[in-house]
Amino acid sequence: MALVTTKEMFAKALNDDYAVGAFNVNNMEIIQGIMDAAALENAPLILQVSAGARKYAKPVYLLKLVEAAIEDTGLDLALHLDHGEDFDICKSCVDGGFTSVMIDGSKHPFEENIALTKQVVEYAHDHGVVVEAELGKLAGVEDNIKVDARSATFTDPEEAAEFVEKTGVDSLAIAIGTSHGAYKFKGEPYLDFERLKTIHSLIPDTPLVLHGASTVLKEFVDRCNEYGGEIPGAQGVPEDMIRESTKWGICKVNIDTDLRLAMTAEIRRVLTETPAEFDPRKYLGPGRDAITRMVQHKIKNVLNASNKR
Repeated sequence: MALVTTKEMFAKALNDDYAVGAFNVNNMEIIQGIMDAAALENAPLILQVSAGARKYAKPVYLLKLVEAAIEDTGLDLALHLDHGEDFDICKSCVDGGFTSVMIDGSKHPFEENIALTKQVVEYAHDHGVVVEAELGKLAGVEDNIKVDARSATFTDPEEAAEFVEKTGVDSLAIAIGTSHGAYKFKGEPYLDFERLKTIHSLIPDTPLVLHGASTVLKEFVDRCNEYGGEIPGAQGVPEDMIRESTKWGICKVNIDTDLRLAMTAEIRRVLTETPAEFDPRKYLGPGRDAITRMVQHKIKNVLNASNKR
């Protein structure tokens, strides 16, 4: 019952065709909902914090909430920094108790990305913390990550192999067609599985990470639309594509948008049906329960991670 790194989690997932869910957290109810689902499914778990979440909730609050969640459920979990922009924020999280950090140097030229990632890897490894990096860019918008579709580039397999060798990074986020946010595809959904297979064949021992992997469940989009604030044309990654990716080295799947949709849809329902309600517990509680149901679905039907803890 402790904060752990992702090393053992990924070593198991890499050879067993499942992925560990990495769920973004912003407040107590989101953490509780995710933890309840992981406990019910006996699944490995990563809670991750973005720059936006650190600013909103403050790092000390989030860390104490995560510590309370471990004590309450008895689950081991990894606490991960999502999309660290520079060395300083990664260092701050390492020093602050995170067990995993991501340095996102994908906006930089290849050699600069290598140098920055290596700097973070050296510091983190000296403190027993693992590092995720990114090569290639995902389109879309999530928190402060904004990449125009024209600027999105898929990961080059040969560069991925060189990058891992030169940086010593523990896991690598790759771009094969996913995007951040709820609007992922124009036309038919597409993930470049041949590219994924090639990358995995060149670095078979490196856990790969899929960002922008929310499936945008129709149930929650329809509920959001029904109770106001229409989300037209939202389209996520088909669930069968996520499952397929776990056969080729994808060990970590990031999920954020679906958490937001699930909670927002249920809060909208409660406030629409009971407009005089002003007790936050009466709408945040159902929002938390909606997150539990959604995360259970992900663990069982998308990640294939039930009973893998």
